[in-house]
Amino acid sequence: MEQVVHGFEVVGVAILVMGSLVAFGAAALKLRDGSGRAAYQRARQGVGRAILLGLEVLIIADIVLTITVDRTFNSAITLGIIVLVRTFLSFSLEIELEGTLPWRRGATEKPPDPATDQDERSAAG
Repeated sequence: MEQVVHGFEVVGVAILVMGSLVAFGAAALKLRDGSGRAAYQRARQGVGRAILLGLEVLIIADIVLTITVDRTFNSAITLGIIVLVRTFLSFSLEIELEGTLPWRRGATEKPPDPATDQDERSAAG
């Protein structure tokens, strides 16, 4: 099981690294088009999403480690603290990326505008 935990840790770190590189690459392409603000936003959102996904995978590694390998009260307390900190980080990042609290997301979204929707369909087709 320690190898499984190690595998999850490697995958989590790979997500962090690769996701960040992809986000910076996409931002560099946007910057090359001359849109500095859009490039910054793209980098920020892409890196934030990579961090969110990477944290989720690393939490899985911690849970598997605590349940299967290190079954002590201290490791359970440590796991609880780690999950709380990572959950807080995930929650904060999600608010930063979306600009609103998760439970208010549906209330703040604008209903689709039929005129705009029609324009987008005709431009795509």
